Amino acid sequence: MKALVTGGAGFIGSNLCRLLRSQGHEVVVIDSLLSGYRLNLDFDPEIRFVEADIRDASAVEAAVEGCDVVFHLAAAVGNKRSIDDPRLDADINVMGTVTLMEAARRAGVGRVVVSSSAGIFGELKTLPISEDHPIDPDSPYGASKLFKEKFSLSYSKLYDIGVVALRYFNVYGINQRFDAYGNVIPIFAYRMLRGEPITVFGDGEQTRDFVNVQDVAQANYKAGLAEGVSGAFNLGSGTRITINALIEMMQEASGIKATVEYGPPRPGDVRDSLADISAARASLGFSPSADFEACLRDYMAWLKTDMAN
Repeated sequence: MKALVTGGAGFIGSNLCRLLRSQGHEVVVIDSLLSGYRLNLDFDPEIRFVEADIRDASAVEAAVEGCDVVFHLAAAVGNKRSIDDPRLDADINVMGTVTLMEAARRAGVGRVVVSSSAGIFGELKTLPISEDHPIDPDSPYGASKLFKEKFSLSYSKLYDIGVVALRYFNVYGINQRFDAYGNVIPIFAYRMLRGEPITVFGDGEQTRDFVNVQDVAQANYKAGLAEGVSGAFNLGSGTRITINALIEMMQEASGIKATVEYGPPRPGDVRDSLADISAARASLGFSPSADFEACLRDYMAWLKTDMAN
């Protein structure tokens, strides 16, 4: 199988590339390096790397040529970033997806796996969150991700392309570096390792469903092979913890006592989150197996080494 991974030098994309190569598949990556890192792909010189923007139609068409499956992970990421710069968020996530899907259609690609987000749901009405939970995004990021999955899924109805959209909850793990707009685990870890205070927006009793990147990579891979399966699926661990409990676990994992400051809740942040993953289990064989505390220890050790380099 020959696969194109958009955003393949990023956090999730690079982990997926490692999995694809371990299974003997040919891999092409297109990434602008806006938030990705070329060094994430240094583990395998056989990966063909194209440094280009997902909105560059000619570059995307050249990269997708001859591919059997496309994993579309290229995106502008984060609620706060989308609020600060909604035009960039929409341009990358909307027009980048249009460009990619048109190139895939013309190239005769058989399957496309699209990275979506739990951010499409907005404030939650019930827990756990199933695929038919009301959709009401409360940030430009959630809205652009909703377009990304709906536009892509429309191609499975119009053309001979199987499309699966994966709605990520809070993904964490190796290759996730600090980004002020990023997820809570790398932000907390980075500041703890630097001896800086960490800020909790709210009382810390809000909950999140954290899913390890290795489990997410496996889900992408299985979706890419799941002939005849199309639709949107939630991807989480199926468990949730409070932010206060997360801090305690990160202190235990690192041996570092954190200085914690509390601030008001941020616009666009939901109170609670928990994925119902039964549909992904049934249709994709998704079975998250990561041990959260062990993965936290591994991540803190990896980030400490990465920061030293």
